[in-house]
Amino acid sequence: MIKELLDARIRPTVQEDGGDVIYKGFEDGIVQWKHKDSCTSCPSSIITLKNGIENILQFYIPEVEGIEQVTDDESDEKEANSP
Repeated sequence: MIKELLDARIRPTVQEDGGDVIYKGFEDGIVQWKHKDSCTSCPSSIITLKNGIENILQFYIPEVEGIEQVTDDESDEKEANSP
């Protein structure tokens, strides 16, 4: 349900501004996500985006305790170490 919510409600809005949000996983109440393209180096936009995504996910999915942005290196490492 998390991925569907991201795809339906969040990604289209972010894509309108030239960016993208990619679902990377869910573990212990934390959604892992990756932000691509537009404004990835702008700290204030990342915080705004994180807060918006977190609020939407927590509203629709009570099991979500928070979200965490991952980099390519972190997500590749998690995928390599997963069973």
